[in-house]
Amino acid sequence: MAKTSPGDFVRQVRAEANKIVWPTSRETVMTTIMVVIMTGMLGLFFFGIDSLFGWIVQMLLGLAR
Repeated sequence: MAKTSPGDFVRQVRAEANKIVWPTSRETVMTTIMVVIMTGMLGLFFFGIDSLFGWIVQMLLGLAR
């Protein structure tokens, strides 16, 4: 591995940092909204699945009495 001087390192870091493309505020808001919607949908889905399995277990335990 080649040794890099501190000055070269700083120049390389600045060159790489200039390549970063930051999202616009609209893209950030839209992404945030999509994450909130998808999280809510997954929460409802798993709540439903958990309720279904809970009901099934209660039925099976009721039969065992």
